[in-house]
Amino acid sequence: MGQISVAFPAVKESDSVSAAKSLTARERAIIALGSYTGKGDLNGLRLAIAHGFEAGMTQNEIKEVLIHAYAYCGFPRSLRAIQTMMEVVEARKAEGINDPVGREASPVKAKGDKYRRGADILAELTGVPFSASKVGYAAFAPAIDTFLKEHLFADIFERDLLSYRERELGTVSILAGVGGVEPMLRAHMTICQNLGITHNQLSELIDIIEFNLGKQYAAPAIKVHNLLTDKG
Repeated sequence: MGQISVAFPAVKESDSVSAAKSLTARERAIIALGSYTGKGDLNGLRLAIAHGFEAGMTQNEIKEVLIHAYAYCGFPRSLRAIQTMMEVVEARKAEGINDPVGREASPVKAKGDKYRRGADILAELTGVPFSASKVGYAAFAPAIDTFLKEHLFADIFERDLLSYRERELGTVSILAGVGGVEPMLRAHMTICQNLGITHNQLSELIDIIEFNLGKQYAAPAIKVHNLLTDKG
């Protein structure tokens, strides 16, 4: 197996994305972490973890990306990613590199019904007001709707080690790595737009995915991005 590069395609002054409007080094690191975790590429992930540290992320912030990933690619890949991070941290310690652990997530201050808290966060992300009426998968399998609202959008999104913007950039990247989930990819790219992430920044995200995972993984995201651009 050849060496895997986690370098990012450079953003040049002549590009449509100016330096001021491009993704931050931290956001680019989160995209690499998410895409490699979603794909299950642990060799690439090792380098992405090192890049995350170079971008100024703490151990707990990187761990949070890998924890967040389980909601979108399952416990097996999330746990393997965390185990891989453990190996990377120990190897770096052996080289005399002591990466900052960073703070823990703050205690959640929100009170009240967890389902409604999660529903309100989802409404903030999507821009679609909460409705008690269930349709689609929520009506067909109400239990999964409960888990989604109470656990994903309350328990996980209420943790403050990552912003909503960072979590959604990570989510799109994870889904791109998983593949075959275009409806979810479109939903979360739309959320990214609602959070102020521009078309050009989404293009940059896709460029990172293609650069690291290949055209096969970037192609569905490109298709969705083009549809959203045409719609806009």
